[in-house]
Amino acid sequence: MNAASRTKVSVFIATSLDGFIARPDGGIDWLMNAGEDAEDCGYKEFFDSVDALVMGRNSFEKVLEFDHWPYQEKPVVVLSKSLTEMPDNLRGLVKIDSSSPEELIEKLSLDGSKRIYLDGGNVIQSFLRAGLVDDITLTKIPVLIGQGRPLFGELQYDIKLQHLSTQSWDNGFVQSSYEVVGS
Repeated sequence: MNAASRTKVSVFIATSLDGFIARPDGGIDWLMNAGEDAEDCGYKEFFDSVDALVMGRNSFEKVLEFDHWPYQEKPVVVLSKSLTEMPDNLRGLVKIDSSSPEELIEKLSLDGSKRIYLDGGNVIQSFLRAGLVDDITLTKIPVLIGQGRPLFGELQYDIKLQHLSTQSWDNGFVQSSYEVVGS
């Protein structure tokens, strides 16, 4: 499959100002406590534009702690080699897969997905290393948590980005969007 016809792969994620997506134990209380002033920051529009969501086991297990399943009827793929059980209420909505990023993109493309949403640090990192991420929307939350799980991990080479836009909100959130242009 050539790049022009490949399913588009997008990242839409928030980090603390110091670059973490979660505390060392996976906690996201700092994000959930961003306040009543927390903005949608374009998430609904973005989410409506994707055909499927791909996340890792850690993100999936964190989302299971929420009061309700936030992804409605959108197909979700959990990339995991160790996860085997799926809650009954999510059967048919969530699939467990252990494919490589390339294989998964091919499967989702064959299923009709034109754009997928990546969530979770390890998944985002593996797709970046495979050269499969097309765009990144990153929202910085004005809090320093000091340590935690970084969004971006080790890379074997630089990944060049083209800045598309930056927007800020009164609550201090700053969101920048980038196109991945290569290495």
